[in-house]
Amino acid sequence: MTQQEFIAKIAPAAVADMKKTRVPASLTIAQAILESNWGKSSLTVKANNLFGIKGIGPAGSVQMPTTEYVNGSQVKTNANFRVYNSWAESIADHSALILNGTRDKPTRYHGVLGADYKTACQMIKEGGYATDPAYPQKLINLIETYALHQYDVDQSDNSVDKEAATALKLEDWEREAGLKAIDSLACKGLLNDPDKWKKRLTDDPAGVLSELPWLMFTMLDRVTEKTT
Repeated sequence: MTQQEFIAKIAPAAVADMKKTRVPASLTIAQAILESNWGKSSLTVKANNLFGIKGIGPAGSVQMPTTEYVNGSQVKTNANFRVYNSWAESIADHSALILNGTRDKPTRYHGVLGADYKTACQMIKEGGYATDPAYPQKLINLIETYALHQYDVDQSDNSVDKEAATALKLEDWEREAGLKAIDSLACKGLLNDPDKWKKRLTDDPAGVLSELPWLMFTMLDRVTEKTT
């Protein structure tokens, strides 16, 4: 999975959660990139845990080594991390954590809600999410390098009815992500070669399932544009 494919895969869930919780999608995506190493970390592969959230998840927990910063020094230790059934479940739990905080301090991450991406990156660190002093700047660098702030749209729109009414018409960011995904498929020769699709379905069924929705929704969007 390329970096753009990773972003395209998690962006819809990040934006959907932003509309419900006001957690900036750019922050969610940047944290997922940083914490999971683009979905390649052992924790993500074994537990579908994109954000390094500790504790017991919907599918249990797994003990993994981790690095913490104590008084500016790195300390290696083991910790129990949440296990999820899917990446979407991990993203939803991340948003819930920011929205609800912890038992001792429910508002610890509320400085993130509805904030611009630079403020959100600083406030997530100040809330205690990470101990790395460079954590905010690492997130900001990712957001600016990959233009993740383009996903921070419609933060005040929590209308389920409006969202349902426009479900078939893609937002600008969705269209762009879809086109990038289609370009990726074209480079692989998958758009006009049925035999390659069959082989890809056998070799990488999960990858095919993540790519097909972009084709479908982009096609629907083009049909919608022609009829409006």
